[in-house]
Order: sequence, then structure tokens, then C-alpha cells
Amino acid sequence: MNRPAKRTPRRGGPVQVTRANLPPLEDYLGCVRRIFETHDLTNMGEYARRLEAELGRLLDAPAIAVCANGTLALQLALRLLGLNGKTVITTPFTYVATLSALLWEGCTPVFADIDPESLCMSPEETARQLEAHPEAAGLLPVHVYGNACDVAALGSLADERGIPVLYDAAHSFGSRLDGKSLFAFGDAATASFHATKLFHTVEGGCVVAHDPGAKAELELLRAFGHRGDTHTSLGINAKLSELHAAMGLCLLPGVAENIARRAALNAVYDAAFGIGPDGAPGPEGLRRPRLAPGLEWNNAYSPVIFPDGEARARAAKALNARDIHPRRYFYPSLTRLPYVDAPPCPVSEDMAERVLCLPLWADMAPELAAEVADVTLKALRG
Repeated sequence: MNRPAKRTPRRGGPVQVTRANLPPLEDYLGCVRRIFETHDLTNMGEYARRLEAELGRLLDAPAIAVCANGTLALQLALRLLGLNGKTVITTPFTYVATLSALLWEGCTPVFADIDPESLCMSPEETARQLEAHPEAAGLLPVHVYGNACDVAALGSLADERGIPVLYDAAHSFGSRLDGKSLFAFGDAATASFHATKLFHTVEGGCVVAHDPGAKAELELLRAFGHRGDTHTSLGINAKLSELHAAMGLCLLPGVAENIARRAALNAVYDAAFGIGPDGAPGPEGLRRPRLAPGLEWNNAYSPVIFPDGEARARAAKALNARDIHPRRYFYPSLTRLPYVDAPPCPVSEDMAERVLCLPLWADMAPELAAEVADVTLKALRG
């Protein structure tokens, strides 16, 4: 299940920002045959149980529950920590699913602006929002692009007030801080295993909790709140199917190689742009988010911060003209959504205008990364 992936040929069609990693077909079909033999399609069958156990070991997880998707994982975690219906401080620079989960669970989101270097939720802004909102019951920071938040500072703020920290770690599979999985921090953390992620189950996710006793509650929340005929609590259907779990099991052995290939491609971009090892800007003013000290980054994405929105737009237009499609990830700042009434977060709103994620996937040819960089630089130089 760990054969090297073939490099993508130069290209004969559109270049998207990412491309789903797939295992050798025969490996996945072997799992499908087993599923057809057993007729065991869902309700935490053989493959879902195996995947959950393997992920628990890999993610330093005292309690873990695999789920049907990452948004449901966030909703389960909010319920687990008693944050549903409460005021929660979160970041405006994230995918809309973070906010969707909060709103779906009846929470009142309060946005704390981001650090302009890391693009993660600023501890200083978080402290300011905690002072302004003493009713806040928890924090929901995001490890943006697999980069680690300032977990020590955010943890201290939460401890001072006796409130939990739930990390949205949707991008963080394979990232480690001071030798520990990013899922080991906070009171709980959630993952997305969507097909666009470094590791995926087509659709899926998980909740990691750090109280071993949370396992039973997560299982109830995931399965309508009952076991057999014993109904205990309110729950929902968030179970992962066997077909999805099988995909994850087939891909899991190749994660280290996947990360290494992505790192090599990001090195091509950085060399072309003259970006320093700490993300410092190159001659054209392009830079990376600054990584947390002690982080082993998973290279889940290839985010580039442009000097301004006009430069980002010129580069995107030039790339699109070559049928290359980077993504404004994240855009817009959640403070600018039409159904959100929130004070401005100027750093988040500025970065949303300036960040572009460039094409990156494990079997992408280095020549393609070089072409993307060349088109980008020519656009900036006029």
C-alpha cells in the first residue's frame, strides 16, 4: 500500500490549485472486495475501527472519533466541550466551515484579528476580545495552512479564565510542534479528511480529545446519542462509511513521502522567489507565513503573501491566462461575509487581499512549479 506515486506529466489541461492523492487502484479494490463480501458498509465497521485506531496512535490522541466530514467534527467537538449556544472567540482568517460549525451550533462568534507574520489568531488580539467579552466560553483558533498557533500564549489566556481551547486543525495532519502532533494541544482538536487535504478519506474528519473519558461521549454524539435500544443523549449521524475509511487506510502509509514531495516543490517555489528560510521576502516582495519555532511543517499548501492586492491580482491574471488556477485561500476575511455583522479585522482583511495559494500536490512535476513561479515573477516585473 506504499508504492511511489507517479509524477504528473507536464500537463495537457487546466492546472488546479491541488489534485487529490490516490492509492494504487488494486489496493483500494482489495478493500472494496472485502466490503462486498461482508456487506458491512457503515456503522463503524472493520475499516473505520482500524483507521480510528491507527489515527489515534499517530495523532497522540487519548480519545478519537472519526467522522463523516470535518465540519461535523467541529460540531461534535463544540458539543463535547459544552460550547454550543455560547460565545466563542475565533479567527476571521479561515475557511468558512469554521464559522459555519459555530453558527450551526447556535454559538456567537467573536473575531480576534490575526498575527501578520504567522496568519494565525493573535494572542494579543485574543486577550483584547476576552476583555471586551467576559461572557466568552471558549477559544477556537485555527492552525492555518498547518502552521502552529502560539499554543502556549493561547493556552495561558484560556487557563486564566478557566475556558477550553478547541483547535481547528483541518490543515494540520503531519505537522508536529516540539516533537508532538498539533492534535496534542488544547482541550480538543479536529481534522478534515476532505479530498483536497494532504491525507484524506474522500470526505471525512475526526475529533481528538485529551480526556480519555471523552471517547464514550464522542461515540454517542456521532451516532444519534444511543447504543442499541439505550438512548442516552442528543446526537447526530456523523459516522464514517467503510468505503471512506478504506481510502484512508490505503493512503496512510504514504503520508511521509507525500509530505517530502510537497516540501521539495515548495523549495522550488522559494528558490525561484528568493524567499528566505524564515519566510522572509525575496526581491519581488513575495514572502511566506512565518512558521512557529520548533514546527515540523507538513507543507499542506503553498501560500504566498504578495506585497499588495494589486500585485496578487496581476499574478493571478497571468497564471489564469496560462490555464493555471491558484486559489485565494482564504478569501474573503470572514468579517466581510454578507451574513456576518462584525467589526473590522484589518490584518485579516488585508491578508485576504494579498495571499494566493499556488498549485501543489504530491506527484506534481517540479517543472510545473518552476513554470508557475516564472509566470508569477514575469507578471510582477511587468
